[in-house]
Amino acid sequence: MDQPRTTASIAAIGGYVPPDILDNKQLEKTLDTSDAWITSRTGIKERRILSDSTLATSDMAAYAIKDLLGNYRVKREDIQCLILATSTPDHLLNPAASLVCEKAGLSNAWGFDLNAACSGFLYALSVGAGLIESNRYTKVLVVGADKMSAIVDYSDRNSCILFGDGAGVVLLEANKEGYGIQESIFKTDGKGAKYLSVPAGGALLPASVQTLAAKQHFLHQDGKTVFKQAVQHMSGSCQDIMQKASLTADDVDWVIPHQANLRIIKAVSAEIKVDISKFKINIDRYGNTTAATIPLCLWDFKKDFKRGDNIILTAFGAGFTWGSTYIKW
Repeated sequence: MDQPRTTASIAAIGGYVPPDILDNKQLEKTLDTSDAWITSRTGIKERRILSDSTLATSDMAAYAIKDLLGNYRVKREDIQCLILATSTPDHLLNPAASLVCEKAGLSNAWGFDLNAACSGFLYALSVGAGLIESNRYTKVLVVGADKMSAIVDYSDRNSCILFGDGAGVVLLEANKEGYGIQESIFKTDGKGAKYLSVPAGGALLPASVQTLAAKQHFLHQDGKTVFKQAVQHMSGSCQDIMQKASLTADDVDWVIPHQANLRIIKAVSAEIKVDISKFKINIDRYGNTTAATIPLCLWDFKKDFKRGDNIILTAFGAGFTWGSTYIKW
């Protein structure tokens, strides 16, 4: 008799957003823009900013983990692994995950960073699921956290209006009843790297007087190209995973999309023919928190999900990276 398949299921969720709010009215005071323009172009009304200069990505991740542990009564010592999806680690060399383990009191966990930009949480979720499915691990934390305010130029009205700070986390445990992560489809296209990047600060362009003067340590993007590619690839990966899992649009209970732009989300809804009412959206309150958007959506709307729901997660990010994951809740 065949043994039941082991899948990784989301057993607990936590989240954190900083208390300080940067709304569109405040941006009107320093930029040639308006609340009406930002809202119509992006769907964003406000974003959270980690204003305390003594805090960084690892702190937000640790706060999100503490929220999870506090609400679900999971013992710290039972966590075996931490995967941190981030594009904004505290430091270039040592992984932020090691700092998160220390700050969250995860004394028995090993951890590492994973950078796939806005797709990072989905990539990390797949890696975490693999650890659970191997039957070698029983409790794995997957975090998406980014302090985008650290790499955004607040004099650039095309980019600074989009991003905010935050962190979300899920606890993965084994399931043998058919629930949890069922399928994932991921893609990468390095030709897209030039359209969304932070040019300097890495091995190619180390920090120098010249890179600082040229503002090459801030995020740069070709908005039109990124928009078009995001709609195409998020829609395509959703359609591919629905076909792979034999799901119709009616079978899909919820879609959790990366929160980059409300117009992108609406376009994906139209392309895959899943009604926008089934899409979970909180971009109006948080903006684009990069790797944190999907786990923050799960955190925000966790009370809406019921056992057996078919949920599709989808993201697109710098790299280019993109993909979708199908979960049976």
